[in-house]
Amino acid sequence: MIVMTRSQDHVEAINSTLRNAGHPVHCTWLPDARDLADGLTQLNPEMLVTFVEELEIDLASIMKIKNASAPGMPVLVARTQVDEAAIAEAMKLGAQDVITLANRPRLQSVATRELRAYRLERALNTTVSSAREYREQLQQFMEGSADAITHVQEGIVVDANKAWLELFGYSGEDALTGTPLMDLFEQETHPALKGALNACLQGKWTDHALKVRAALSDGSTLPLELTLTRADFESEAAVRVCVPSRQKENRDLEGELADAVKNDPSTGFLQQRHLVTAVTERCRMPMKGGVRQFAYIKPDRFHDIQSAIGVLRSEDFIVQLADLVRPQLTSNDICGRFGGNGLLILLERGTARDMEAWAEAVISRVSQHTFAVDSKTLSATITIGLGLVAATSPDVGAAVNDAVTANRRGRELGGNQMYAIDKSDTDTRVQAYDRIWVKHIKSALMENRFRLVQQPIASLLGEDKGMFDVLVRMLDEQGNEVLPSEFIAAAERNDLMKNIDRWVIGASMSFCASRKPACIFVRVSKDTVNDKSLMSWLEQQLKALKIEPKRLCIQVSEDIATQYVQPTKDLAARLKKLGFRFAIEHLGTGRDPLKLLSDIDMSFIKIDGSLMQGLATNQMQQQRVKGLVEAAKKKGMETIAERVEDANTMAVLWQLGIEFIQGYFVNQPEEVTMSGER
Repeated sequence: MIVMTRSQDHVEAINSTLRNAGHPVHCTWLPDARDLADGLTQLNPEMLVTFVEELEIDLASIMKIKNASAPGMPVLVARTQVDEAAIAEAMKLGAQDVITLANRPRLQSVATRELRAYRLERALNTTVSSAREYREQLQQFMEGSADAITHVQEGIVVDANKAWLELFGYSGEDALTGTPLMDLFEQETHPALKGALNACLQGKWTDHALKVRAALSDGSTLPLELTLTRADFESEAAVRVCVPSRQKENRDLEGELADAVKNDPSTGFLQQRHLVTAVTERCRMPMKGGVRQFAYIKPDRFHDIQSAIGVLRSEDFIVQLADLVRPQLTSNDICGRFGGNGLLILLERGTARDMEAWAEAVISRVSQHTFAVDSKTLSATITIGLGLVAATSPDVGAAVNDAVTANRRGRELGGNQMYAIDKSDTDTRVQAYDRIWVKHIKSALMENRFRLVQQPIASLLGEDKGMFDVLVRMLDEQGNEVLPSEFIAAAERNDLMKNIDRWVIGASMSFCASRKPACIFVRVSKDTVNDKSLMSWLEQQLKALKIEPKRLCIQVSEDIATQYVQPTKDLAARLKKLGFRFAIEHLGTGRDPLKLLSDIDMSFIKIDGSLMQGLATNQMQQQRVKGLVEAAKKKGMETIAERVEDANTMAVLWQLGIEFIQGYFVNQPEEVTMSGER
């Protein structure tokens, strides 16, 4: 501060008084009022105290100099005596108060009050200025961006740039301000969009692209991919929703031409010749988990459709059919035009049941749609044939042929259905197959040629807790990895599963002892569920390894739990007594999953991945999952969604209250992080 006085004693009195009040004050003595302007400019003080009775200048002149150089700075007038008239006169001229050294406590209080007020006002001005600059920068960014951008608060559009307005067919700067965001998108998009908005506000949404269908002002619809980021708008939390511009300044013209040559101009999917090349190359790459199948889609009674709308307009029908199928695909699927009015898709999913659930969702979506061609409307159905791609020595031609044959048989049976060729082996072939695999399995157990791999389980509600699902792999004599789909069936038929389960549990407990994960999930077979000696063996392992048993969660499938209700119930209770956790996986597709929840005490339920197929657009399926989540929460169980493969599904799960997810969208299950050595 600056102290204007003839007496240095006054400066020292002010200094000591304010320091005693806790202010780290630095006083600059200014005996000559002519130096005030320079002092204010050079020192940038927070307060001026002037002893006007000693100076050769009046208060009005001092205030004029102060207002020119430091208009917001507080001024205290020091006098030998203070009365209300003196205070009123000083305040009229712009000073904040009048003080006297005869009343040091009041001096401290007044100085503290005025310093606090000055600093708060300065901070507020800085904030307002920053906010104004941010607003101007944001406005410039939005106006200058080719991307379509809107800001959303509590589900309401609060700002939209010109590109967004043009995209949706509106004019006028405030045409959409105050509009619910959901009004701009089709109904089936709403669950995923609501979930993504909530997740984004909580900081749990990163760079996932959300697939939606926009409802434009002219009544038409448009498929879009949205990116969501958390932002501030008018000093309040908001979500910035963006449709990235399709106009790229440095677009590769050769790449565009190559895509144009490869893609069917009507559907946007691959042309047949390029489709065959793409699926052949993909099938040469071994899968590290899950299954591959071809899905062949054809409209039922296509001749009747052509008769209704005309042969020349039938291509418009195929375009609409492709638009219905497109949202059901993941970025990993390969789809193309095949056989005139057919679509062939190479799918990669967790299980065969996931494939069937996907097909059923697409069939339902098409059957509920009303096709409009010119002024005519019609309903239609499709049949989907499935052909399995063998995990070993894949034969693309044979798998496609199976899909085409299955489609034909499905249409012969009336259509509007999914059909798969039954290629089960005969008893003789199974026996020969088993003799080979039993030998390999026993040899691998003796030589410790099994390995554990993990799939992360991600949290939707907070920080990831370090939870993993454990899968087993066998190594052949050359060290090549063998997937469970190749040997587990033979092990089940020949009473070897209990031995494999023991190996997996033991290796998992060793991993828990060395790495201390929060929880790893180990699946066991029906043989282990009915194994009376399991508990004593687990007790021995606990004593030997000294692990915290809660780090291990034993899980059984819904099928096993349904077939062996009492043994499963007993197993869950005994595991809990030892401190282990218990879960039922693949829950939700059996006869009565809610009864299992009621009868069996468990820590987690894992909702079957087949219910995730088409979940983002299927309201009945969403209600089904929601019912399982609510029942689990009432029992104090945590919920995990299996085989989640896209951002839209994750967003809906967030909205439904699921706590954890696993699947290819989180991470492929093949990153080896656990050795089988014990």
